[in-house]
Amino acid sequence: MAKKKQTKQPNIKPIANGVIAGAGDIVEQRIASTIEENFMPYAMSVIMSRAIPEIDGFKPSHRKLLYTMYKMGLLTGARTKSANIVGATMKLNPHGDSAIYDTMVRLSRGYEALLHPYVDSKGNFGKFYSRDMAWAASRYTEAKLDPICNELFKDIDKDTVDFVDNYDNTMKEPTLLPASFPSVLVNANTGIAVGMASNICSFNLREICETTAALIRDKDHDIISTLPAPDFSGGAQIIYNEEAIREVYRTGRGSIKVRSIYEYDKKQNCIDITHIPPTTTTEVIIEKVIDLVKNGKIKEISDIRDETGLDGMKITIDLKRGTDPDKLMLKLYKLTTLEDSFSCNFNVLIGGVPMTLGVGEILNEWIAFRVECIRRRTFFDLNKKKDKLHLLEGLKLILLDIDKAIKIVRETEEEAEVVPNLMIGFGIDKIQAEYVAEIKLRHLNREYILKRTAEIEQLINNKFEEAKKAAKALRFKKERIDVTEPGKFRPK
Repeated sequence: MAKKKQTKQPNIKPIANGVIAGAGDIVEQRIASTIEENFMPYAMSVIMSRAIPEIDGFKPSHRKLLYTMYKMGLLTGARTKSANIVGATMKLNPHGDSAIYDTMVRLSRGYEALLHPYVDSKGNFGKFYSRDMAWAASRYTEAKLDPICNELFKDIDKDTVDFVDNYDNTMKEPTLLPASFPSVLVNANTGIAVGMASNICSFNLREICETTAALIRDKDHDIISTLPAPDFSGGAQIIYNEEAIREVYRTGRGSIKVRSIYEYDKKQNCIDITHIPPTTTTEVIIEKVIDLVKNGKIKEISDIRDETGLDGMKITIDLKRGTDPDKLMLKLYKLTTLEDSFSCNFNVLIGGVPMTLGVGEILNEWIAFRVECIRRRTFFDLNKKKDKLHLLEGLKLILLDIDKAIKIVRETEEEAEVVPNLMIGFGIDKIQAEYVAEIKLRHLNREYILKRTAEIEQLINNKFEEAKKAAKALRFKKERIDVTEPGKFRPK
């Protein structure tokens, strides 16, 4: 008997519920293509939009927070709850409230990380020199903008900088802040991107401004003559090395040694450390000293404790009888982070390009940026005065025959024909006619019109002055820095 043909069953693999078809498949792809398609966009996003500060001295997260506070009216008036600020900032910065609040803490006066804080804070904002001193939740603390922010937002409403849409196109935000001082070097800034990092130390505000003014007058000015060294917010002292500082100023890279400051209390036989380097914390120092004592490397210490209080930071070291405090501190400087090195890496975004620049180059870029802000502000004021002058020139024609203007308006049957009839009757354009048509009846008298038209001569003089300023700023910018040179600042 013939065997029955067996029908070939299709090779069907069971598919588990909730599993996407094709997920988990192994695909062969060149590593170069994978990096280019997947990793490079991420890396560029971190560099351009997160970690590296721009010429105004801020990262996007800082700028979004400060601009939100400015729009909330916190430049003047009373403080508000930090939670309100965090919530409002989410309209520009689509991250969690914790990340936004952490950003505000670093910029605050209470945290003490900046030489010139941008946020005037009230409540527990922790301390930058303590790892374990946590700040209070945003619902408990209050904040507003510090007075120095007047210089960050000055003339921001006069087209000094570009504005772009936020992430959901519901409002505008500035691409840069028109800071009227080189904030990029006044306050410390640290950022870790992908494949690069930035670590900018802080400088004294007066010295930076004097150096900038000197560079404007003389581009070959010796920077170290007006800017001797950095100025760290913790108050620790610098081990001065002119050669190392010149190297940092020239290349934007280098290392500066910073040492703690201490006082010896003879009566209590103890050392009080009141200032430490910005690269360490009190907990790290105390833990290291305890380890040295336990390992027998240091035998002159009987106790160490953190006595930080309302008077500021203080680490107290109790000494054994007969110990020389100065010799002990020299040993501690060598073995602990009571003396540490601040590694400088002045990496800044210039026109969207990350560049490592020396102090002089950064200041030159800031000067070019600031001149552009002034030029744009001047043209904004000039155009405003031109527009006002144009309106007043139309109003001046009304002075010739006020009764004629009233008659035209009264005898026009349709409202839409009032403006065209005024244009025909007085030979003025639509903008001038609209302005005349909107004048209140009480203002249609000779005294009001004469007062307004008296401004014409003053506006003409002001217009020429503003034009001169704009031309001077543009000429200075071209002479100072070639804006067509690759890498130099140019408006986006």
